[in-house]
Amino acid sequence: MPPAAKRPTVIFLMGPTASGKTDLAVSLLDHLNAEIISVDSALVYRGMDIGSAKPDAELLARVPHHLIDIRDPAEPYSAADFVSDARPLIRRITEAGRVPLLVGGTMLYFKALLDGLADLPASDPDVRRTILAKAAQCGWPALHAELAAVDPVMAAKLHPNHSQRIQRALEVYRITGRPMSQLQRDQDGAGSLADDYQVRQLALIPHQRRLLHQRIEERFLKMLELGFVDEVNRLFLRRDLNDALPSIRAVGYRQVWGFLAGDYGFDEMVARGIAATRQLAKRQLTWLRKWPGLNVVPIDTVAGEVLGGDEMTTQCLKILRNSPIY
Repeated sequence: MPPAAKRPTVIFLMGPTASGKTDLAVSLLDHLNAEIISVDSALVYRGMDIGSAKPDAELLARVPHHLIDIRDPAEPYSAADFVSDARPLIRRITEAGRVPLLVGGTMLYFKALLDGLADLPASDPDVRRTILAKAAQCGWPALHAELAAVDPVMAAKLHPNHSQRIQRALEVYRITGRPMSQLQRDQDGAGSLADDYQVRQLALIPHQRRLLHQRIEERFLKMLELGFVDEVNRLFLRRDLNDALPSIRAVGYRQVWGFLAGDYGFDEMVARGIAATRQLAKRQLTWLRKWPGLNVVPIDTVAGEVLGGDEMTTQCLKILRNSPIY
């Protein structure tokens, strides 16, 4: 492992949904010789633009983001896939003399990069299809119960409807015959990004949760104005997609899908979508409260006054000032 001072710098810019990460990242590029790598489990999917708050075509043309629009919604994408895609990008960017700026709110992806990922087996399409078919027939709580019987340690960490992680844990067990938690324990810390890079971690955190809740509601209503229901309907009409897939289980998409399936009306869909997004933000903040080595960048004052983009950019640059990127 090279000495810390000689390792290239990587910047993490994390935060809950609707906290302003994309705008801040673009602002930072005016001051840093950096490239953005998206860390978002929904932005990887093509055709899922409005509900994922994907940067628009004009912004992406002006400020390219890596790892956006790299998968069809029918193809699951995992933390292992992300690490496999992100590590070569990080190396290529640093070798070109630039700084990787990883931006997003999928905390599991950040953790997989930072802490390392056990050498788990590659996905088996046949095993995965069998698991997804059973989930479609019996529901994810039944699959969670199946997981609890073979890997109680992993099952205890997962919500009964956390489809993607339940599916992956069962897949690993069926391929290897060993619990995923055991494989991870045996290879704890393998491949940590911190072995090769200085990782500077920034997180956008609200003092007042109500500010974030207000932003979430306003953004969800704006998505509906922009045609979110039509976007999901195009996915709904595809015969190869269903609500057990990770793409369709993304927050917002799952709720609109249920509306299109006739499970509830429009007003309830809106309420469910806003509530689910707030729950997502709560989970993201819970991750960040326990995150080591974090530099907090508040998005508001203690009194709840919103901070401007220039103020937040200045705060970030102050934190990064001692980094080799300067």
